Formats: sequence, C-alpha cells, structure tokens
Amino acid sequence: MPAKNVLGGELKSCCYEPRTGFYRDGFCHTGPDDHGVHTVCVIATERFLAFSRQVGNDLSTPHPEWQFPGLLPGDRWCLCAARWREAWQAGEAPPVVLESTHEATLAIIPRSVLEEHAWSPDDAE
Repeated sequence: MPAKNVLGGELKSCCYEPRTGFYRDGFCHTGPDDHGVHTVCVIATERFLAFSRQVGNDLSTPHPEWQFPGLLPGDRWCLCAARWREAWQAGEAPPVVLESTHEATLAIIPRSVLEEHAWSPDDAE
C-alpha cells in the first residue's frame, strides 16, 4: 500500500535535487529506523535556515558523509517533524508542501497548523 500524505492522498515526492528523505529516495517516507521522523516536506527559507543554525541544527553546511549537500533558500527538504514544530513555535516555520508531507507527521503536528503554513504553486516567484 502506498504511503499517504497529511491530506489522505498518495504521498508525492518532495525533492530529487537535492535528494531528500531519510532514505534519500526523494520522498518523506519514514520507518522504525527514522528516529527523527523526517516527514515534513518544507521549502527552506533564509529565515528558517538562520533560525535552525542558531538553535544548533545547521542545515546550510554540507555533510557528504550523510549524503547532505547543505540547503539553500528555495530548496525542498524532508525535515524532522519536531524541528518544524520548534520553528513554528518560534515563529520561523518554513512553508510546507502538504502533498509531500507524510501522514506520520500528524502524530506530532496538527493538520490545521500545517495547513496554515501550506505552500502553493501560486507562492512561487
């Protein structure tokens, strides 16, 4: 059975460039070995990246040993649900691509909160 997104539909890919997801398959899939619950497909913003760096999770610096290229504003990435919630509580949450956000996220973040931060193609520049 295909994985579901937070809207109840089939989970869509988040990003292949850079290749994201806990399993680096382009999707925000999760499983028993994904202790960080990397299930929220976000679009990185400069403000979010600065916030994340400030709280000790530098997402801008590449780490090839983890197949992590370092993020730039505009990149899509499967973010840990708890990290997104932390950013939201601080007023720094990046936009969420709901169709690509795994339903497991709902155990950590209410759907209504995710919907308030939903990205839409109309947001693209």
